[in-house]
Amino acid sequence: PILSWLYSYSLGLALALLFIISFALHWWASVAAANEEALRHGGEVQSLGDYLLDAQLWFESFQNWQSEFMSTAVLVLLSIFLRHKGSPESKPAGASNSETGA
Repeated sequence: PILSWLYSYSLGLALALLFIISFALHWWASVAAANEEALRHGGEVQSLGDYLLDAQLWFESFQNWQSEFMSTAVLVLLSIFLRHKGSPESKPAGASNSETGA
C-alpha cells in the first residue's frame, strides 16, 4: 500500500525533493558568498539561520523562481496553439485546434 501511494505521487514528491535540495544548496552557497564578502569588508559573518531572514536570499530566490516559471509558462501556453512536427510533446501537426482541444 505505501509503495502504491509513493508511486501514485512520485512526480510531485520528486519535484518537491528537487526543489528542497536546490533551495538548500542555493541557501548554503549564498550565505557562504555573503560571509566571504562581509569578511573582505570587515563585516559580521551570518549563520545559516540568520541568513534565512536576509532579504538578499529571498530576492535571489524569487528572481530564480520567476525566470523558471516564466519559461515553463511560455512553453505550456505556446504548446496549446503551436505545433512542432515529430516532437513527442507536441500535438499532431496536421490536427486542427478543435480536434486537440484548443
